[in-house]
Amino acid sequence: MFLNQAATTPAGGGNIIQLLLPFILMFVVFYFLLIRPQQKRNKVRTQMLNALKKGDKITTIGGLHGTIETITDDIVVLKVNDQMKLTFDRSAVNNVVSSPNIEEKEPEKTEEKEKAAQDSLIKD
Repeated sequence: MFLNQAATTPAGGGNIIQLLLPFILMFVVFYFLLIRPQQKRNKVRTQMLNALKKGDKITTIGGLHGTIETITDDIVVLKVNDQMKLTFDRSAVNNVVSSPNIEEKEPEKTEEKEKAAQDSLIKD
């Protein structure tokens, strides 16, 4: 009885693929759902931390709002109010609320959009 089953089954190559296929599929799913998005978030965060400069208004991980007074490779000094300056690690910055350069560029974009809208109305 066992001899007949052994003679009809292949040499075992198909069984290994059948056993490994679910594990491979799980790894692919984990990669696209967990690992890859985390890598993208880390890349964006690293770019944000590298782009910090004096005058940026930021929020720390703990929720403290302030303006960058001085910045080095590892340390950020925040000006919380006129008298209070606090020192944090650069990695404690959560996000940039506003940047002086971004605020200067935004009005130009809105003016260009308004001009384009007026031009399109004139042509119609």
